[in-house]
Amino acid sequence: MGRGWIGLGALAMAAVARAQAPAGPINNGSPFTTVTGEVVQAHGAGVIKVGAYYYLLGENRDGYRFKAVSMYRSTDLRRWEFRRDILTSASAPSLRVANVERPKVIYNAATRRYVLWAHKENGENYNEARVVVATSDTVDGDYVYQREFRPLDHESRDMTLFVDDDGSAYLISAAANNYDLNIYRLTEDYTAIAALVTVIKGYHREAPALFKRDGTYFLVTSGATGWNPNRASYQTAAAMAGPWTAPSYISDPRTYNSQPTFVLPVTGSAGTSYLYLGDRWAPATGQQPNDSTYVWLPLTFPTATSVELPGASQITVDTAAGTVALGHAGTTLATLRSASRRACARVADQSRSYEAGVIASDCRRDPGALVEARAEGADLRYVFQHSGLCLAEAKSTAEVVQTDCTVGTRAAWSMASGRLLNRASGRCLVVAGDPRARGGKLVTEACGSGDDERWILVS
Repeated sequence: MGRGWIGLGALAMAAVARAQAPAGPINNGSPFTTVTGEVVQAHGAGVIKVGAYYYLLGENRDGYRFKAVSMYRSTDLRRWEFRRDILTSASAPSLRVANVERPKVIYNAATRRYVLWAHKENGENYNEARVVVATSDTVDGDYVYQREFRPLDHESRDMTLFVDDDGSAYLISAAANNYDLNIYRLTEDYTAIAALVTVIKGYHREAPALFKRDGTYFLVTSGATGWNPNRASYQTAAAMAGPWTAPSYISDPRTYNSQPTFVLPVTGSAGTSYLYLGDRWAPATGQQPNDSTYVWLPLTFPTATSVELPGASQITVDTAAGTVALGHAGTTLATLRSASRRACARVADQSRSYEAGVIASDCRRDPGALVEARAEGADLRYVFQHSGLCLAEAKSTAEVVQTDCTVGTRAAWSMASGRLLNRASGRCLVVAGDPRARGGKLVTEACGSGDDERWILVS
């Protein structure tokens, strides 16, 4: 099996290997599916734990417009059961033509009700900048529309909810055309605004996700670049009212090609891990919102007030232990090596961007050359570890690039007699140019019988 995952993943995998039945992997950049095979549609997600179950809720769209807030549940964060659409376009007249985004649910112990908040727009433009509030007696029941409004007449765009240790609940939402982040305290029943607690001004951030660890509040946000990924940052404070630190960047320059939506504490016998939940938005590569996938990764804490986000194409979660590890015990990372040229497929300049070119390079063990060979049905997808993106044919040329793993058959391959055939074109993967040179582009061409078409995985 080779040396497998390295670094942070290697340490965590030793514990997983000792378990009787290691959990299966959570695959980043591929669609999540339910136990009955349906695609999980829960984008801009939130999670609430009730009893033994984690309940995942998020956006389910019809094109770009709101269809439903769909809810799923799981005990292991991997095998999901669809429960119901808890809020739909038929739940209120104003939701029939709308955008409802980033829904979150919290529980009010005093009223014994579950309360849903979400960002609401009119389906035509982003001028409403409202919140919508709905409630239910059960976590996975039909949520009853209550109201929609601008909090204290401020714009409210990307948003999240947070319940503190003392039961106080907060709304954190982007305002002033995303240049400010407003923190509001909710009323005792969690259905309205009690007060504006503070304004974090001027950083032009969105997609907030807030959590608390050992008395420190962490606020993770994204830059405001629409559907396109950018570098997430975090701010900290000792109190919700602040003062909040200036944003500090998380390590990966494109947040592993995702945008934050939630941070989930996973608590078990070994302690508490913090799981970053992000969306890899499909419209960034010309697809529909419901083609988007998920990026879930463990947060690490170099100090009590700093956080990092290591990347991996797979993670392993043990909810009983409360651990989240990079990689999976059953997966070995490898390099994709040309059998005749002793050269490996590597993303040019270690780029993390969509449609970046792939070249033949020295077979060094570096992030630009390591891949996970992921089987999806009869197809293979080769996931570059440094970016989380897949080996693919370019949109309109024979050049080979990295891009989103869900762009269809141009990112799907099959192996036959050592040849890698692209499923979209039926052509074979080769290195263009002088066989002795390094840096030659990878392309596809009509399959023949030459050794330059043969590839092997070397772990």
